[in-house]
Amino acid sequence: MNIILDYIKDHIKSLIINFIFISIFAVVFYLYSLPFETIFYGFLLSAVVGAFFISFDFNRYYKKHKGLTYIEKHVNLGIDNMPLADNLIEADYQNILKRLYEQSTELISKTDIKQSEMIDYYTLWAHQIKTPIAAMRLLLQSDKKEENKELLEQTFKIEQYVEMVLSYLKIDGSYSDLVFQHYKLLNIIRQSIRKYAHMFIRKNISLELIEMDCTVLTDEKWLSFVIEQILSNSLKYTRSGKISIRMHETKEKVLIIEDTGIGIAEEDLPRVFEKGFTGYNGRMDKKATGIGLYLCKKILDKLSHKITIKSKVNEGTTVEIDLSSINTIIE
Repeated sequence: MNIILDYIKDHIKSLIINFIFISIFAVVFYLYSLPFETIFYGFLLSAVVGAFFISFDFNRYYKKHKGLTYIEKHVNLGIDNMPLADNLIEADYQNILKRLYEQSTELISKTDIKQSEMIDYYTLWAHQIKTPIAAMRLLLQSDKKEENKELLEQTFKIEQYVEMVLSYLKIDGSYSDLVFQHYKLLNIIRQSIRKYAHMFIRKNISLELIEMDCTVLTDEKWLSFVIEQILSNSLKYTRSGKISIRMHETKEKVLIIEDTGIGIAEEDLPRVFEKGFTGYNGRMDKKATGIGLYLCKKILDKLSHKITIKSKVNEGTTVEIDLSSINTIIE
């Protein structure tokens, strides 16, 4: 119905002119006292012929509309199959659109090349920087001085930041980096805990790991990164107490990581997964980047897992990762 109204709006001038002409002829026929049957047959024939041409024109109008709608939905494939222009003005508009499309395609191509070169450079840099970091760690470990413990701690943080850079560069790339297999969840968790064991000892924070017999379909490397980021946040914002890791009591394959840290302000909770958002805690900690949880959410979305965070200020934070669902991933 809408397209009929649009057709009428587009041809309103022609319809008004035709109505005026018909009115003129009707008045002239009436003034010359022509028989009513003659006027009626003339109008009837005109109406039949007009209806035929209007139907034909409306059919062309409808097909052109459908064709343009299809191009709009698939404009990324090109605009070469646009319907033929009916007049010079339409041809001018189509030429303008083609020129704009060519300029847009050229700009996107240049941007993609520049982005690709930048990603290649930073990926190479991130891999190369690992060598001097590893050398620093070996040198510090070989000398058992007390001050080296703090230097080792800072070296560990640098390694974590480098890993975050690599993950950030890869996360928007191809799904080919994902390898889905069935893994024992406890093994993945233990690997992450071992990585942060020295931080638990250094901050005197206890760990409560409840044994679990859970097998999940996931990508081990990416899920490990997520668990490590959550542990890192928990250790960072927990001054005393403990961090507990367990499975949900009633929900199947839902992992819970809970701490007794400073918590997250209620007004900040809806935005914790936004890129660059640091919230109140981030404003207190000037070195916060607001990237960790953003990466966790993006990674878990790619893995078809779900993450939710509950928290109260000065009471702690609870992170739930739902590992029960895997959807078909299509790039």
